Amino acid sequence: MNIKQAKQEIFNTLKAYLTRDELGNYLIPTVRQRPVLLMGPPGVGKTQIMEQIAAEAGVGLVAYTITHHTRQSAIGLPFIEKHVYGGQEYSVTEYTMSEILASVYQLMEKTGLKEGILFLDEINCVSETLAPMMLQFLQCKTFGNQRLPEGWLIVAAGNPPEYNKSVRDFDVVTLDRVKRIDVTEDFGVWKEYARRRGLHGAVISYLDIRKEHFYRIETTVDGLQFATARGWEDLSELIYAYEKLGMRVNRDVIGQYIQLPRIAKDFANYLDLFYKYRKTYHVEDILQGTWHSITVRELREAPFDEKLSVMGLILSRLSENARDTRLQDELTTRLHGALGEFKEKIADAEPDAVLQQLIWQRQEKLKRAQEAGQLEKEERDLSMRLVNKLEQYRESLRREEIPASGAMDAVRAWFGEEVARRKELGEETGRFFDNAFRFLEETFNQSQELVIFVTEITSGYDTSWFVENFGCSAYFRHNKELLFDDTRHRIREEIAAAKAAQWEETANG
Repeated sequence: MNIKQAKQEIFNTLKAYLTRDELGNYLIPTVRQRPVLLMGPPGVGKTQIMEQIAAEAGVGLVAYTITHHTRQSAIGLPFIEKHVYGGQEYSVTEYTMSEILASVYQLMEKTGLKEGILFLDEINCVSETLAPMMLQFLQCKTFGNQRLPEGWLIVAAGNPPEYNKSVRDFDVVTLDRVKRIDVTEDFGVWKEYARRRGLHGAVISYLDIRKEHFYRIETTVDGLQFATARGWEDLSELIYAYEKLGMRVNRDVIGQYIQLPRIAKDFANYLDLFYKYRKTYHVEDILQGTWHSITVRELREAPFDEKLSVMGLILSRLSENARDTRLQDELTTRLHGALGEFKEKIADAEPDAVLQQLIWQRQEKLKRAQEAGQLEKEERDLSMRLVNKLEQYRESLRREEIPASGAMDAVRAWFGEEVARRKELGEETGRFFDNAFRFLEETFNQSQELVIFVTEITSGYDTSWFVENFGCSAYFRHNKELLFDDTRHRIREEIAAAKAAQWEETANG
């Protein structure tokens, strides 16, 4: 199965294991709760889905790369204890708590979460001395005389032997006590993830054209050479950072991430073209609604790969603006909720103290989510932006010496700026969408390029969110096949309108 299907299956397994009967006992007894053995090629996203599952299920996550451990750190250190058996005293070897199990208990103490996932990566690459202990742990959920707490799912991940010469085969006894899930690479699933995470447009559009380069591992005279999903994602982050610093990644830098020379060279050439097309076709001007007939003619006559690249540039910018709008929408929603609490509490407490409490509550929630391994980058950034806004409000109330009687009006006015910012972003992004469609209609008329463009908007997380929440007449005009979903679209529009009206009411008093 692909990684998306594997994620759902593990989520379902966790849900089944944590379900209790009417007496409060686990529906599936702990002894029958098999560990999950997740086998698949390196770099397909096994670790990432653990973080996503923990966040979505609201449970803790403790993750270890087991090859970093020795027998002593896994099982604990031995010590001598005295016990009396049959009236006679004996010296018995016991063990200090395993570092791995200690991490589980520490997370439970810090976060208050009693259930979670213990993720052990590279499980089939452990040392010869550690291997028996790991097999015992998978079979019995114990290290020495210590047991993993109830309510914790073990997920162990490993690579098949064709990807790693150091792997060990599991015996039938062990395999008969685990729930094995085999995953394979799948570009379509990864592309959906890449669009959701906002990976660089050059990476996504290149792999759209060269799908065969998405995941490859080859054995050569120089050893293993490879391109993996992890490599493409990490390279994307670097390209963004270099662009922010005014630098360009070159072929050598690309080769540090995409360690298959011919693919690294091919992508380096494509990246040069990507930047060239951005300037040649004046993508920013297109989105602003100003383009020249020569630009239309050049793109119309360009090779198909070039057309796809230019559409990728346009989609990348639309996705970027749509994402900014979505994040501002979410920030405004959270601020609205916080200010609702503020309004209720200032009747009985000083505004400064109320804001301080609201800030502290959200900081603690952020801290607990980080400690529990539940926090992804977007959620972290949104939470921090919310805290920063509340701190700004608190500082402004102090600096401007606003009396308690005027605090709500002042905060309401500042909140109105966020509502206006959301509206401004939505209108700007809407113009970008309209201009992009007008340009592509003039260039391609009703050809397959328009079909591809509409399909990409539909499949993109941020672009589809924007269309559903802010509308785009050109999109619906070109996508009549989706009109069966018009009811859902109308309902979403009504919800969005009601939410906006509620914000306006808060901002206007």
